[in-house]
Order: sequence, then C-alpha cells, then structure tokens
Amino acid sequence: MSVKTRPKNKIELKNMMLTTTEKISGKEIKETLGLVKGSVIRAKNIGKDILAGLRGIIGGEIKEYTEALSEAREIALKRMMKEAELLGADAIVSIRYSTSQIMAGAAELLVYGTAVKLVK
Repeated sequence: MSVKTRPKNKIELKNMMLTTTEKISGKEIKETLGLVKGSVIRAKNIGKDILAGLRGIIGGEIKEYTEALSEAREIALKRMMKEAELLGADAIVSIRYSTSQIMAGAAELLVYGTAVKLVK
C-alpha cells in the first residue's frame, strides 16, 4: 500500500502491505517483529461543531465529523507504518482500530497491528 502525504508532512511510506487478517494470501511470514501502533487525539472544533449541530437538526451525514475522523485515521495509520518501517517490516498483519474518549470534547483514535518480515 502506498500512502500519499500532504506537502506539510514529510513522511512518505511506500510498499508496506497492510491487512486485517493474520496472513497475507500468497505470502509467507519469515519473522514476526512485534506490535506496532499509531494514535492521534482529536479535540472538537467549534466551527465544525456548529455546522454539525445544524446538520443534526435537519438530518443527514455530518460531513465535518466524517472528514475529521478520516483525517485522524490517516495520521494514526501513517504513524503505525513509520514504526513498522523503523523495525524493517515488509507488512503489518492483524490491523485493528480503536477509539476512546480522553476527556469531554477529545477522543483518541488508535490503530495497531503486528509488524512482520516476509519471505522474498
């Protein structure tokens, strides 16, 4: 999987296979390198909250929150991939996402998995 980055973010990660399964079809795991994770804590944004509140009244998707969550997932995923890259991993298996409220108005998004080296 290739992850494109925004110009302000200099991390560019390429050729890291990612999967939620324990194995990668057609590939053999040579070595398990260990747990890797990435997280981000997001706080509410007053501007987005006002728009979201209005959408909540009339119904429909709250696009402001969808976009914020998507951005948080991307940041956490890049952080996890960077950690795996530092270990020399070719792939990350058994990827899972988790969220938790840290305090009123702030939540953590965590992604974690197992970094592995594949047989070439």
